[in-house]
Amino acid sequence: MKDMIQHLVAGGCLAVIAGCSAIEKTDSFTLTADLPPNFAYVAKVRYKPAVGQTCTVPAKENKADVFNREWRTEYQPNSQIKLYQTVNGCLLALSSIRVDINAAYGKDRGDVGGDFGAILVGQQPNERYRGTFNASGESEFFGECQWLFRTVGKLRRIVKLLDCRNTDAQGIPFGPKPLVTLSLEELAEKTVRLKIKLAEEEEPAWGDQWVKVPGGWKRCMGDNFEDPYAFCRGNYKDFSSFHMPDGRSCTIYPGCTESTEVKP
Repeated sequence: MKDMIQHLVAGGCLAVIAGCSAIEKTDSFTLTADLPPNFAYVAKVRYKPAVGQTCTVPAKENKADVFNREWRTEYQPNSQIKLYQTVNGCLLALSSIRVDINAAYGKDRGDVGGDFGAILVGQQPNERYRGTFNASGESEFFGECQWLFRTVGKLRRIVKLLDCRNTDAQGIPFGPKPLVTLSLEELAEKTVRLKIKLAEEEEPAWGDQWVKVPGGWKRCMGDNFEDPYAFCRGNYKDFSSFHMPDGRSCTIYPGCTESTEVKP
């Protein structure tokens, strides 16, 4: 069997059981995503020796393809993911895809946040994560992302973190991150679609630094403006200004509209 596999691989055919012509037509699937504005994904694809292989490949050589590496300038919603790769004569099969979910909230290079989801192939962590395909050959998995805001630096500039959670098709959350598991055999010539919604409201990244007021949030002063942590510690009267990513100096987030009524 080993000699047969090596012969077929050397001849440019990955099919050991299904036949050469079948694999040539069905050796990939399409990964795509429906994302909010200013979002993009980066797919990091990993492989492992296919079933029946006795060869090994170092982790750094397992053909980890990356799609949308330059996501801010060359983003493409559709990625063609190969089901098999051959490295040093070793036949590798798709094992997993880490889907990095990136988003920009400002114009500066660093005004970005990110989280991740995953596609697991041939693994079954929980039946709830098991993907299915519809009559059109498409499988969907879902998530909701939320911006978490905080301030940094002497100007107390707003920066944001992105937190993404797994949901079902109705938007009900379950599990920590967007995740689906599928079998290798059912992926050929199919489409897997990640669908992400953005939460309507942002929240503070950490507690006891902001106070909810009509129209938004106010930043507690802390000991003084130089206080890097500036926890409220029961003081809901003394607040500080802060700078938005676009440079505006504000006293209420996110609308920069002052409010007089404070509700700790």
